[in-house]
Amino acid sequence: MNVRRPSGTRLLRGAAAAVVAIAAVAIAVRAAPQAAPSSSLNTSKTAWQLPRLGTSGELSLASLRGHPVVVDFFASWCYACQGELPGMATVSAQLKGKVTFVGVNSQETGDGMAMAQHYGIGWWPLAADRGGAEDSGLRDNLGAAVMPVTAFYDATGKLLDVVPGAISQADLKTRLHDLFGVAA
Repeated sequence: MNVRRPSGTRLLRGAAAAVVAIAAVAIAVRAAPQAAPSSSLNTSKTAWQLPRLGTSGELSLASLRGHPVVVDFFASWCYACQGELPGMATVSAQLKGKVTFVGVNSQETGDGMAMAQHYGIGWWPLAADRGGAEDSGLRDNLGAAVMPVTAFYDATGKLLDVVPGAISQADLKTRLHDLFGVAA
């Protein structure tokens, strides 16, 4: 009995086909829709509602009415965010009870909650940005194409200012005084 063995070319073709099949499955799994976001997800710049970061539930702009609100968009990979967060944390602690600071983890590729804890903003209300091209729906709707971004809302939820890029501690204090009449 003469058993015919596959040639080297056939083995290579078979291996290549297997690699292509595995790659196709991996791409399909990555592209599959993630768990459906909450039905109340809203990334409107004046009525946003986002999932909380690190816990269940949602955070909405409407729930923060009564005090001026500063929303800081950050990501663990963002060096400019790392530079501004210590000053932001200091000012927020000085104005606790007068101005509400909120962190929105946007375009995250790492661990946003760990970053918030590391930079001392873990006590802020924290949310995860959703929607948009890169989990950046609210940030995108604010018209900011960079990170970080800081948005300032009055006590009624009216958007007053958006600052693209890092904001220094001194500039933050000036804007808080000019927009809200508070001093840190």
